[in-house]
Amino acid sequence: MQTPFKTIGIIGKPSDPSITETLTGLYNYLMQHQYAVCVAENSVRFIKNHAVEAYSMAELGQHCDVVIAVGGDGTFLAAARAIVAYDIPLIGINLGRLGFLVDISPNQLPDRLHRLLQGHYTEEKRYLLRAKIIRDNQVIHEETAVNEVAIHRWVTPSMIEIVTKIDNVFLNSQRSDGLIISTPTGSTAYSLSAGGPILYPSLNALVLVPLNPHTLSNRPIVIHDSAEIEISFCQTKQINALVTCDHIEIPDVLISDKILIKKDPKPIRILHPEGHDYFEILRNKLNWSSGYHS
Repeated sequence: MQTPFKTIGIIGKPSDPSITETLTGLYNYLMQHQYAVCVAENSVRFIKNHAVEAYSMAELGQHCDVVIAVGGDGTFLAAARAIVAYDIPLIGINLGRLGFLVDISPNQLPDRLHRLLQGHYTEEKRYLLRAKIIRDNQVIHEETAVNEVAIHRWVTPSMIEIVTKIDNVFLNSQRSDGLIISTPTGSTAYSLSAGGPILYPSLNALVLVPLNPHTLSNRPIVIHDSAEIEISFCQTKQINALVTCDHIEIPDVLISDKILIKKDPKPIRILHPEGHDYFEILRNKLNWSSGYHS
């Protein structure tokens, strides 16, 4: 099969020198096989014995046919947000602890990567969320999230009172520590730790999960991913809230602000090795069925 990839980008976990061996080995392998290689500027220092040209994250999307993220799910999420506008696929090499998204381990290199780059892969599309902060009828901040958008109480011991509308129809008001709006991808992340359900990745759905709600009957709800979610506050005194998009913080959201959340129209394309099995990943990562052998 003719390889569809000529130019390959590399993004490594920027704060972890332990990726040096894997990143250097990956770079050497790609150069030996005559690929053009672009390396993110925050990862260049981890590639030994080479004068490597650095590229910004945005430039990788402009120049590459595929990007390889080396690290954990956090590195993968950052890479996904950087390249989603360019419609190029993403491959994950797992150096993290959990790794629901990065499914090639260093000891599987280079065999799995070689087959994948030759076109032997399974492609999956995952959609992101786009959050807008509205103040005085103006968008003051806009951010994307692969996993979730979360609204938290911020610098206050009190709960916040959140009003949620779905497609401009009132859903509920809740007193809680916050609210998570999660994609199927994020359903195994923060949402899961807060008691949300696991959603199969290809479902056209979002899940809203309250954080420590005052009313015990306030439970997670699954909605269609075409819906627009509007979050507002109904406090009687001014407090600040914190909005996070994956691990990106948007602080100092006011109670007079509105937060609009909607599925981003462009998905991220993820390439998995042949034989990728989502249920096997769940079993391994969540330690399910440890005593059962099929």
